[in-house]
Amino acid sequence: MAGGMYGGLGPRGHLTDEEKANKPHVTKGLLLRILGYLKPYWIQFVFVFITILISAVVGLLPSIITGRIVDEALVHPNMKLLLELCLAAFAAVGVSQIIGVLESYINAWISQRIIFDMKNQMYSHLQRMPHAFFTSEKQGDIITRMNTDINGVSSVISGTLTSIVSNVATLVTTLVALFMMSWKLALIGMIVIPLLIIPSRVVGNTRFKLVTKSHEKQDEMNQIINETLSVSGSMLVKLFTREQKEYDSFVKKNEEVTKLSLREAQSGRWFRVVMGMFTQIGPLLIYLAGGYFLIRGNDPGLSVGTITATVALINRLYRPVESLLNLGVDFTRSLALFTRIFDYLDRPITISSPENGKKPELAKKDITYQNVEFYYSEDKPLLTDVNFTVPGGSMYAIVGPSGSGKSTVVNMLPRLYDAISGTVSVGGVDVREMDLTWLRSQIGVVTQDTYLFNGTVLENLRYAKEDATMEEIEDACKKASIHDFIMSQPKGYDTEVGNRGLKLSGGEKQRLSIARVILKDPKILILDEATSALDSISENAIQGALETMMVGRTSLVIAHRLSTILKADRILVVSGGVIAEQGTHEELLSMNGVYRELYETQFRTVITYETNGHEEEKEDKSKQKEVMG
Repeated sequence: MAGGMYGGLGPRGHLTDEEKANKPHVTKGLLLRILGYLKPYWIQFVFVFITILISAVVGLLPSIITGRIVDEALVHPNMKLLLELCLAAFAAVGVSQIIGVLESYINAWISQRIIFDMKNQMYSHLQRMPHAFFTSEKQGDIITRMNTDINGVSSVISGTLTSIVSNVATLVTTLVALFMMSWKLALIGMIVIPLLIIPSRVVGNTRFKLVTKSHEKQDEMNQIINETLSVSGSMLVKLFTREQKEYDSFVKKNEEVTKLSLREAQSGRWFRVVMGMFTQIGPLLIYLAGGYFLIRGNDPGLSVGTITATVALINRLYRPVESLLNLGVDFTRSLALFTRIFDYLDRPITISSPENGKKPELAKKDITYQNVEFYYSEDKPLLTDVNFTVPGGSMYAIVGPSGSGKSTVVNMLPRLYDAISGTVSVGGVDVREMDLTWLRSQIGVVTQDTYLFNGTVLENLRYAKEDATMEEIEDACKKASIHDFIMSQPKGYDTEVGNRGLKLSGGEKQRLSIARVILKDPKILILDEATSALDSISENAIQGALETMMVGRTSLVIAHRLSTILKADRILVVSGGVIAEQGTHEELLSMNGVYRELYETQFRTVITYETNGHEEEKEDKSKQKEVMG
């Protein structure tokens, strides 16, 4: 019993400062919402509660039968009755255990089904959240809500909820049995309970402080592990030769954690000794009082068997009492868990497909931005009055200073963001009136930061078109100048790209991304610095493919390379929240405005680099010819 009592000490019995500060407000609506997840399984819950009650009643039998063994089979020797009663006690234990296994299985089944339902609901909701949600929320928080918090619901259902029912059932049935046998001995046995509660709270506070410090140091040690043993972190450590320094830091933190853990383990050593003594006081008092009543003859109905059964039952009383003392903490933590989950589920889905959304033809249709305003926060407007039209089938380049909102402008076309005011339309139809899936299926986007899933080359390509044939896939890869590289790998198209494509170079990932968009065959093309990760050789290799892909498609291109900008039908200059200038390269230079400044500070440097790079390539090739000659 001492071990059981002590096991409940520490964090379980106390709320942290953060938990106290964020203690959820209990409302009828919150409780009804939680019960809504349990409602589909109410029949199973009723069955669980019935099995708990039966198990609590059957659990009394071994103690009661022990009393009969003493009074009827030992005091008045009866071997046959002794065997029968022992078998009955053994059968009661067996039945109780079988019922417990059945209850545990059903309980686990209910918990997992509720988790299944909640994860499906959460994943579906998060998929429909706007892009802004994922740019503002920490990825770790999203994963924690999706996995840790929802998985924690299992302990709420199988732990907190059923534990309450089980402990109450055990407590009530045990008290009824105790008072039915001897109300005097029952009261004497209950005197010990305050002796168990008061010290456990005092020592629990001390141990809780040590556990909190230990967790803080553990978090610091985990931070060192996460930072120095990640792909980028380990590379940085090696390049700056900081291995020994980081090792020393880890050893220091590890030693602090070890010392705190040792103090935590030792903090209740003497307490466990005292508690062990206290748990024996109850039975000893019952033996003392029972013996007194028996010897004095003050209670004619009292017997040795009754005293023995009372001792067995009083020990059964202590554990549920301790568990129910922590009910407030468990209940608060359970509500906090659901509150965190509901916080995400209640986030509004601000960008969604309208009912009966339009599915117009988008090929070679004009793209028009009219009086478009956008901001991430009202006090910092990003775009204030954007107006321009891209004629169907043409290619427009978008340039501007860093942070001017170029990417935001193009991201409003596939509705990754929606305009605060004004309209973005294709072929005269507001994109907000179109079926969202249809709209995005007609737009191909190649971004500067290429993302690849941890799978094979083929799996990443088929993400654009699941039913694509190998002929279509190879054709797209040839156009993106990546087919020869893929075929040079031992596994060809079954080559693993690694986490986020880390097994590939930046240029290889970019070309694979371009091949994926070519495979999609979109009507509208968005290139957000699509060739920024490529060297000049790779860029030249796929520039032709990009130009071929843009033929017949309406294209918006964000670019820093003058060679790309010069090929545009028209150039849009984003600055100060508006389209400050637009025209051809020569027209914009003659304005001596924003574009001229960009040309002098950015584009000229890039074109000089490109020119020098091409000259170096030519020299290298001529040298190779001389060597070969």
